[in-house]
Amino acid sequence: MTSTLTPQPVERTKPERPGAVARRRTRVLALPEARWAAAATVLFLLALPLQLTGAPAWTWGPLYALSYVTGGWEPGWEGLKALKDRTLDVDLLMVVAALGAAAIGQVMDGALLIVIFATSGALEALATARTADSVRGLLDLAPATATRLSPDGGEKAVAVEELTVGDIILVRPGERVGADGRVLDGASEVDQATITGEPLPVPKERGDEVFAGTLNGTGALRVRVERDASDSVIARIVRMVQEASETKAPTQLFIEKVEQRYSLGMVAATLAVFLVPLAFGAQLTDALLRAMTFMIVASPCAVVLATMPPLLSAIAKAGRHGVLVKSAVVMERLGQVDAVALDKTGTLTEGSPRITDVRPLPGSGLDEGELLTLAAAAERPSEHPLARAVVDAARERGLDLPEARDFTSAPGVGVTAVVGGRTVAVGAPARLLDDTDTDNTAAELEESGRTAVLVVVDGTPAGLLGIADRLRPDAAATVASLATLTGSAPVLLTGDNPRAASHLAAEAGIDDVRAGLLPQDKLDAVRELERAGRKVLVVGDGVNDAPALAAAHTGIAMGRAGSDLALETADAVIVRDELAAVPATVALSRRARRLVVQNLVIAGVFIAGLVVWDLAGDLPLPLGVAGHEGSTVLVGLNGLRLLREGAWQRAAAGESS
Repeated sequence: MTSTLTPQPVERTKPERPGAVARRRTRVLALPEARWAAAATVLFLLALPLQLTGAPAWTWGPLYALSYVTGGWEPGWEGLKALKDRTLDVDLLMVVAALGAAAIGQVMDGALLIVIFATSGALEALATARTADSVRGLLDLAPATATRLSPDGGEKAVAVEELTVGDIILVRPGERVGADGRVLDGASEVDQATITGEPLPVPKERGDEVFAGTLNGTGALRVRVERDASDSVIARIVRMVQEASETKAPTQLFIEKVEQRYSLGMVAATLAVFLVPLAFGAQLTDALLRAMTFMIVASPCAVVLATMPPLLSAIAKAGRHGVLVKSAVVMERLGQVDAVALDKTGTLTEGSPRITDVRPLPGSGLDEGELLTLAAAAERPSEHPLARAVVDAARERGLDLPEARDFTSAPGVGVTAVVGGRTVAVGAPARLLDDTDTDNTAAELEESGRTAVLVVVDGTPAGLLGIADRLRPDAAATVASLATLTGSAPVLLTGDNPRAASHLAAEAGIDDVRAGLLPQDKLDAVRELERAGRKVLVVGDGVNDAPALAAAHTGIAMGRAGSDLALETADAVIVRDELAAVPATVALSRRARRLVVQNLVIAGVFIAGLVVWDLAGDLPLPLGVAGHEGSTVLVGLNGLRLLREGAWQRAAAGESS
């Protein structure tokens, strides 16, 4: 090992829990809305006892005035700017109502309105900030600097943004990897839980891929950078999460359109409530007070706040469990799906071939261990995925692999090498040898969904290996959960051969199998389902899945091995590669949609009740203020219920009703 890789002393910090993400929590007073609301509240609480105890007006009047200014200047200014753009803002209506109350001598009532309204705005800002904290916690992974190695072995600490493809970086024990790349030298174990969800550190040695932000163990690694910082897994996550905060769900957009018309109608109704009683001889003060109360209680603040908090909370909760939903639109749409189409390789399966069968042929004189040893020794120099599967199987069994000489590889045929003085060929049975017994065994393996690999020793068939992509452990449970949620069994769309696809689908519990599909065929299958009136969720990971992901009602990409195109096209990404997160996210979306409906009902009941009370009876202004702002706070807090830890557990357990 080179001197560059000599472990250096590192500062020891508090051990990190595997899979933990550094969390930043916004302090309440760090928000300007909270500071202004706090100031308005303090000033109000200072003025109120002075007024109630009969102190001179000059002692409490200025305090009330300052309370109006500190709590109302920001919403008032924003409302004036909106009015300049010919938009009537609810915030401006609240400030006007407070000033109107003060104009008729109800100074305390107006100040109370300002305080409650400012506090409601601060709570909304805090909820939004805490939601952003939860999502942003996933992004606090990559270090700010990395140690770049020069050709002469020198070291220089540079910002990770300065790294370019081809640079060599040094990752010392206990450090986080600075860029996506591949190990050139060294050996260690890397905790990838924050990216892949793997519970245990993963051994890394020469040739292995590492990701920015993952935590290195006790060894030192030299890594060649393979992606710019802007294209790393972490950077893609950042962009996806930023997109989530820039879009609004269709329900929210609809409410905003209604809000404009509603606000104009409310102004007209307020004028009517004021002018009609005056026309019939009512006192000016009484008419104005009733009109101000009406404008306050009829304002649609709670309705406007009903939609986004539940959806943003659901995005944050899903993000903390490794599911990055790109927008509130997507979070809302996920709950609407009633059909699911799944890709096979890398989605239902682990995406890496593994040895499932080792079958020595009669007369070869070899047992399973000897056959696998010869095959793995011959395949070890090869970079083919099937070759790696053979070598990995030998290592898992603890077999010692002898050195191979005279290695040659023929694309589409196989490899040949001399192992322990014997010539070993490993490859496709049809290309290496034509033998009836061998053909029968190979056909049997392929009939069961395996890929058959023939091992020939000194020109004589010695045995066959069966290789298959293993079904994910949670695949069958996921398929069952999706069927329960949507009311119909998922469809398997794959480019694999029909025999392998059918065998795996049977293990997963899928009956509708469409195999041998090209990307256009997958797209056509999705469109066929949508023409039948279905809202289709497509789950995939490869370039060939991208057209279907784009055409579907909603698309989810498996993030660990997903192609860049699939990750960009999909509406959501399963970062930790846990298939069971798909039904959990759908169930979470449905819970968020139910909370939206609950909030709209709560807001509507409060508004209707207070308006009727004001028009048909005598609603005191303070009570109207408390009822209106109380409903706003109530729907805001109700929308944040999905931030509780139990929300994900219930969704993962299949709670969809």
